[in-house]
Amino acid sequence: MRINSAKIQLNLIIFLMCGLLYTQENSQPNIVLINVDDMGWKDLGFMGSNFYESPNIDQLASKGVVFSNGYASAANCAPSRASLMTGLWTPRHGIYTVGSSKRGNTEDRKLVPSKNKTILSTSFKVLPQILKENGYTTCHSGKWHLSNDPKSFGFDVNIGGSHAGYPKSYTPPYQNVKIEMGKNSYLTDLITEKSIAFIEQAQQPFFLYFSPYAVHLPLNPIDSLVGKYKNKATENGQNNAKYASMVENLDRNIGLLLDGLKNTNTLIVFTSDNGGLYGITAQKPLRAGKGSYYEGGIRVPFVFVWEDKIPKRSKSDTPITNLDLFPTLLTAAQIPTDEQAFDGCNLLPLLMQKKNGIDRALYWHFPVYIQAKKWKNYSSENRDSLFRTRPGSVIRRGDWKLHYYFEDESVELFNLKNDIEECHNLMSKKPGKRKELLTELQSWWAQTKAPIPNEKNPYFKIGN
Repeated sequence: MRINSAKIQLNLIIFLMCGLLYTQENSQPNIVLINVDDMGWKDLGFMGSNFYESPNIDQLASKGVVFSNGYASAANCAPSRASLMTGLWTPRHGIYTVGSSKRGNTEDRKLVPSKNKTILSTSFKVLPQILKENGYTTCHSGKWHLSNDPKSFGFDVNIGGSHAGYPKSYTPPYQNVKIEMGKNSYLTDLITEKSIAFIEQAQQPFFLYFSPYAVHLPLNPIDSLVGKYKNKATENGQNNAKYASMVENLDRNIGLLLDGLKNTNTLIVFTSDNGGLYGITAQKPLRAGKGSYYEGGIRVPFVFVWEDKIPKRSKSDTPITNLDLFPTLLTAAQIPTDEQAFDGCNLLPLLMQKKNGIDRALYWHFPVYIQAKKWKNYSSENRDSLFRTRPGSVIRRGDWKLHYYFEDESVELFNLKNDIEECHNLMSKKPGKRKELLTELQSWWAQTKAPIPNEKNPYFKIGN
């Protein structure tokens, strides 16, 4: 009887252990989505910068897969964030830029730009709403920029989020950012402090959208860090000590945030909402920066980490976009999805190396204007010195990228494999490829009902 009792106890222990392992294997993961503001493709050590210091984010990147061809769905904040939250291209939600579509001087605009929406319609069911409906505790932390209150879009907790696109100051009083004070006062530190408190108290599973206002302007440096960057050698346009101190401080805070994650079943995504602000930082060999649809304005750092699910120290050259996050995160959370409802793709087979690539085109549509910013020693890498972007559309398929401009119907065609700098326009040398991509782009306009600006601006001055 003792032997049988021992066998029964042993079998029971094995059964319980197997059940626990099964539960852990099949439970919904916690999800931490880190969406940094204005961090460029090469603003981090793991992406090749020798000027900025980011040891914590570099370590995070070593634990998963890094995409060298990761893209934001737009070249500035609001449209990129709207696409991330909805999983839809910009023509479907109508947010193309920040504020007015009539950016720059009136006499410089040849066309009347398309109308721009500044508030995301509540008719869209966004990512946190679906996660909340399926058992997740949800928290928004930092920059929202899509409405006055992120809690109206499925967040249980809101830490400092509103329609503000950037803080007027990172030091108190923050003026346009409402947040309860804590142990820390510098805004990035305070947002992280409160995010860690959410993690410690949250019911499982949770979704944390960590979107600090950093490293967006204004340049409010960490004084104790500025000195060492003033003594570092300039590297390919990266030389701003104040900005570098903000990058390092953000990295320190992300390290603290990650240290607070006790549950290993956590899917972590790290990316940026658009490229770095040219004139403050540079992304060589990429051309231009935020607000431009050259690579420097839309290509961003992109990392996925999920312990025991995603292979460590992996790299992928497959082009992806933040539109892919919606279906990917829902699939990871074991929530049934209709992939036809999204403009992005589920990346899990790619992340888990069950698939080698994705056969598709990526698109960007910007039927409005955004004026150039001019800094000390500024040298424009855009098509002209007046605008970072004039109304246009872009398509990338494979190694090929085509820019189309509505003002004069001009085209630029680049092979990114051989010309990542986008310096050699092959339009006249590759007429077949030009026609192929332009036809595909025009088909996409029709499919998405993209607005095409064609009304002449009566106040335009010829020669501008």
